[in-house]
Amino acid sequence: MKIIKYIFVALYKVWFYVLLMSYILVFLPFILISIIKKDWYPFFFWLARRWSFYILFGMGLKPIVKKEATLEKGKSYMLIANHTSMLDIMLMLYVVKNPFVFVGKAELAKIPIFGFFYKRTCILVDRKNFKSRMAVYQSANEKLSKGYSVCIFPEGGVPDDERIVLDDFKDGAFRLAIDHKIPIVPMTFHDCKKRLPYSFKGGPGKLRVVVHPIIPTEILEPEDRRTLKFEVRDIILNELKNPSI
Repeated sequence: MKIIKYIFVALYKVWFYVLLMSYILVFLPFILISIIKKDWYPFFFWLARRWSFYILFGMGLKPIVKKEATLEKGKSYMLIANHTSMLDIMLMLYVVKNPFVFVGKAELAKIPIFGFFYKRTCILVDRKNFKSRMAVYQSANEKLSKGYSVCIFPEGGVPDDERIVLDDFKDGAFRLAIDHKIPIVPMTFHDCKKRLPYSFKGGPGKLRVVVHPIIPTEILEPEDRRTLKFEVRDIILNELKNPSI
């Protein structure tokens, strides 16, 4: 029985990468056109959202979204969620209709084909490099000035220990939100770790998402970032421990 399970998981994970790459290859001409000019990013985002639908449903995954807040069209937000799987990227694209830009690890730019588009459409950060972390602010400012939102997974990566429910948050996302006076949208992703973890597990099923009430930042000062960080983390952690969906 275990052998059958291992074979299924192996095929399931291979199928994920087949879906991921096949969409890119089929729509390659359109994707290339969408990244020629920075002003054409909304078209790229439209393609990326369809990519997320293709992968999620192709993997037998069913997103179930509970919205406690509605995002206004044309308004910038700081999108925050827990991070446990590569599915988090697709799920965020599925949930949020307004164009946004990911802030992600620079190492992912090394992935063949995917990395080519990743480094041209996301804000890359090398967390070990101080200059790289500072450059994020300049890049984020450019995206926000165009009316886009920014998405950051503030844990800074997926915890190596799967027993960790929610890792500590970094300050960066909250400093950015306060500096630019953009509201924060906390989200809880319940099932990505179960469906497609980095360990040898996974399978189809539900992907529950809670979009929590928006947290304004207009009256906050830079020194409030730690308090804001703990507030947002508590919201997500409480939902993880006591699911409302």
